[in-house]
Amino acid sequence: MSVNKFNHEGYHDPTAYEALMAIEREAKKTAFRPLVFICSPLAGNVEQNLASARRYARFAVEKGAIPLAPHLLFPQFMDDGDKAQRSLAIFMGLVLMGKCQEVWCFGGGISSGMAIELEKARQRGTPIRYFTEGCAEVKPNA
Repeated sequence: MSVNKFNHEGYHDPTAYEALMAIEREAKKTAFRPLVFICSPLAGNVEQNLASARRYARFAVEKGAIPLAPHLLFPQFMDDGDKAQRSLAIFMGLVLMGKCQEVWCFGGGISSGMAIELEKARQRGTPIRYFTEGCAEVKPNA
């Protein structure tokens, strides 16, 4: 929204300007949603893990974030069972992770793919938050 200091007749109107600027500032403040990378297993019980990833993404939305879960996208057109395609998918996920403000790690264990993602997040200094399978946040052991 573009706010003008002058009214439609060209007269200076500071009261309306300040009111409209306050509305614009509030809209910007409430509109921000951080982009978070969803880190959870895919391999193993793929169907169950995909259902869990969808639940984790919904949880992130409910918490005011924009979830990015590459393992929900890439299996649509890539084969996780093919080593070359899996490596490429992990690489592309890491590129996307670079756009995220945080990494949210879900589940009770760390798969090999998750370990790669978490190590890259640590190298980049991206904050990592840990959650149980039930979406309860836990503090990692120091």
